[in-house]
Amino acid sequence: MTPLHMYGSALIAALVLAGCTAQSAPSSTASEAPSALFDRPAADAQPGGKTTVYSNGRNAFSLPAANLNDAERTRFVVGNSFFKRNWVQAPASTTARDGLGPHFLARSCAGCHVQDGRAQPPDFHNPLAPQPFAGLLMRLSVPGTDAHGGPKHEPVYGDQFNTMGVNGVKGEGTLTLSYETIPGQYADGTAYALEKPIYHLTDLGYGPMAADVMVSPRIAPQVIGLGLLEAIAESDILANAKAQAATAGTIKGQPNYVWDAYGERMMLGRFGWKANVASVAHQSSAAFLGDIGITSKRFPHQTCTPAQKDCLEAPTGNAKGKNGVEIEDYVLDEVIFYQSTLAPAARRNAQDEQVLRGESLFHAAQCAQCHRPSYRTSETLFPSLSSKALSGQDITPYTDLLLHDMGPALADGRPDFAANGQQWRTPPLWGIGLLPAVNNHQRLLHDGRARGVAEAILWHGGEAEPAREQFRHMPAPDRAALVQFVESL
Repeated sequence: MTPLHMYGSALIAALVLAGCTAQSAPSSTASEAPSALFDRPAADAQPGGKTTVYSNGRNAFSLPAANLNDAERTRFVVGNSFFKRNWVQAPASTTARDGLGPHFLARSCAGCHVQDGRAQPPDFHNPLAPQPFAGLLMRLSVPGTDAHGGPKHEPVYGDQFNTMGVNGVKGEGTLTLSYETIPGQYADGTAYALEKPIYHLTDLGYGPMAADVMVSPRIAPQVIGLGLLEAIAESDILANAKAQAATAGTIKGQPNYVWDAYGERMMLGRFGWKANVASVAHQSSAAFLGDIGITSKRFPHQTCTPAQKDCLEAPTGNAKGKNGVEIEDYVLDEVIFYQSTLAPAARRNAQDEQVLRGESLFHAAQCAQCHRPSYRTSETLFPSLSSKALSGQDITPYTDLLLHDMGPALADGRPDFAANGQQWRTPPLWGIGLLPAVNNHQRLLHDGRARGVAEAILWHGGEAEPAREQFRHMPAPDRAALVQFVESL
């Protein structure tokens, strides 16, 4: 197949802007003046309020919210064990963990979210090294929408390109990656070079894809603070869009509304690179199915298409006592609870002179208009799958959870519910500075193309182009200070 030039899907996500999210019940911020929503947080503010943990090493993303009670800590530990559990092909003597595939990307949740952190794209600069793609998936669709208004699946390969299959089932094909170098220059004459990834889908196992297929790369992000983002009042997120609309400038975000399998209705999207997922519960259950091939109560059917006969005929792990699916309700519930209660870590060097200087520059460049710094959390969407300890917390995630047009350089050309082909969700910035300690890299944006905060900013376009240009025109010491601030989050 011809190379697919994929651009950034979430450039406003991993860049150096910061923000937070909102949700259902109204909070105090919803009635504030538009400009006040994007103000600096208090000097002593902690990313997760009382949930914040104090760790800056390899396990910084893997700790429970600090204010959980003993019973909840037990749930967290149980959920963690299932999150890391490797699934095996059915039938197996270990019926509690059989049912892998038939098509899959990883054998466990932790296979993509290593140390609960961020995946990175394969390093094709080193062709002799193994090149696993577990943490980088390719979304597929064709023009049109499904029954809920979401993307219409590619008829032969479904909604996701899974390169692996269990014994007796072909993988869907091979994914390789190359790069095009894009040179650039700061206003002071300092040169830089960006790398645009080019994706190649070859060795297709079930024949050609549709001629009008749309492909979007998605890197697995760190999974800290998800329950806190879910607990942001919906009114706060909508207030972000209203304030941006009323403010001069290019930043004009919009919410996405998506089908949620747990709510069984259209709900405000707040997760995923295109805000195409409404709840932690839906995200976790859908990932079990799409990435590992594990069916559950709300996702009971494998993703095999009619053209994939070997996939349709593969044995399942639907053991007695599992209600016809491959993961028991209580197991999935504990994984969802675990995902909801992973805590953000405290900032580092928050009062450093350079960090404070960078914070001023961050706000002056209007970065905070997308990466809204702070919120007060309300209630979680599904209380039995989360903790009351997440409510009433003053948090600083640095995101507005809205969609923004990030320009053609990052565009994937693939709609997702209300998101168009150039729009991406603003991702939270908390934890970016800990990625080298947790995951030994700092590859940012939706597909990991950016090699650090500065490159992430330089990929910004569309609504964020003025902010990018302000950064590009800063003297080198100011650029360094802004980056240092973002890495302190």
